[in-house]
Amino acid sequence: MSNSSFSVSEIRTHFPILNQNINDLPLVYLDNAATTQKPLAVVNAVADYYLNDNANVHRAGHQLSNRATRAFEAVRSSVKTFINAKSSKEIIWTKGTTEGLNLLTNVLAKQLKAGDQVIISTLEHHANIVPWQMLVQSVGIVLKVIPLTSNNSLDLAAYKQLLNKKTKLVSITHISNALGIINPIKEMIKLAHQVDAQVIIDGAQAVAHLTVDVQDLDCDYYLFSGHKMFAPTGVGVLYGKQHLLETLPPWQGGGEMIKSVSFTEVAYNDLPFKFEAGTPNIAGVIGLGAAIDFINSYSRQELQKQEQSLLNFTEKALLEIPEITVFAQGVEKSGALSFSVKGEHPTDIAILLDAQGIAVRSGSHCAMPLIRELNCNGTVRVSLSIYNTLEEVQAFINALKNIIEMLKE
Repeated sequence: MSNSSFSVSEIRTHFPILNQNINDLPLVYLDNAATTQKPLAVVNAVADYYLNDNANVHRAGHQLSNRATRAFEAVRSSVKTFINAKSSKEIIWTKGTTEGLNLLTNVLAKQLKAGDQVIISTLEHHANIVPWQMLVQSVGIVLKVIPLTSNNSLDLAAYKQLLNKKTKLVSITHISNALGIINPIKEMIKLAHQVDAQVIIDGAQAVAHLTVDVQDLDCDYYLFSGHKMFAPTGVGVLYGKQHLLETLPPWQGGGEMIKSVSFTEVAYNDLPFKFEAGTPNIAGVIGLGAAIDFINSYSRQELQKQEQSLLNFTEKALLEIPEITVFAQGVEKSGALSFSVKGEHPTDIAILLDAQGIAVRSGSHCAMPLIRELNCNGTVRVSLSIYNTLEEVQAFINALKNIIEMLKE
C-alpha cells in the first residue's frame, strides 16, 4: 500500500546518513547515480537476517534454512511484480548489472559466429562495451555503434540504417549514466525485433527513477543493480524471457545449478537456478526486497514528479551561469545531468565542492568513448534522488558560483 502523499522531510528520516556534516558543513549528497543511500528498513532487514535467520538457502531441512529460503524466494516474487515479468523463473540473481552483462555475453557467445552483428550505442557504460569487445576478439562478431545527434541524444535514423539481417543483438542503456538521457527504448526494441534481433537493456540507472514494465517494453533481457535503488551493494537482477533463458547454457558450474552430477555426466537445474551457482548474496537479496517495499510504500508518480522537478530546476540554474556548458540540453533526462566549467578540470570542481560538503561525481563516469565524443576531458555529474531537496540544490548552485568566481581571481 503506497502513501497518497509524502514529504521529502519525512523521506529523509529514513536515511540517517544524510544528517551529518562534511568539513563542518551539512552533507549534500548528489552522487546517487553512483550509489544511493540505504533507508533504515534495508539496513534493518539485512541485520535481522544475520541476527536471526542466518543460514544457507535451498540446501537444508532445518528451520533457519527454511526461514532464509522463504524470505529469499519471496524477494524473487517481489522483483517479478516490480518489473512486471511473467514468471519468477525469469528473475536471475547476479552481483549487479556488470555481472549480468558478462553472464549474457558469455552464454550468448555460443549462439554467435564470426560476422554476426551486435549493436550498442555511444552512450554506453564500459560494462556494455568491454564484454562485447571481448567477443570481437574471441568470436569475430562485428560491433556497430549508434552515433549521437547534435544534442547528444541517439541518432535513431542512423540506428535504423545499422539494423539488418546480420544483426543478432542490440544492447543499449535505458538511461545514460553519464548524461541522464532517457533513450526511446520501446521504439528501438520494436525496430530490432523487425529484423529478428534480440534486445538487452541496461536498466541500472532507470529502475530507481522510472516505472519499468518489461512486458510492455517487450525487451528480451533487462538488467539492474540493487545499490542504485536503495538496496545493498553486490546484488542485482538479470531478467530474461523464459523461453530464451531455457535455450541458454549455464555460465558457471557448482552447487545449486545442477539436478544431478557424476564424474561422467551432469544434468542442469531448472530456471532460475541454472544460472545461480554457489551460495548467493542472501542478505543482499533480502535487502533488495526491503528496498522494493520501501519504494512501493510511496506513490511512484509522486516520487518521479519530485525528482523531475529538482532536475529541471538544477538544469535551468546551471544554464544561467555563463561559464557552464550543460550537455544534452533540452533532451528528456531523469536522475542526472552533466556539465563542464570553461577552462577548469572537472575533478578540480568536484574537489572544491566537496570542501563545502557537496558530493558530486567527476571524470569519465565509466563512459570514455562518450567523453571523447563530447570532446572534453570529463564532466561534473549531478545526480538526484527522492531524498534531495530544493535547498540542497540551491546550496550546490551557490557553492558552484562561488567556486567559479574564486577561480577567476
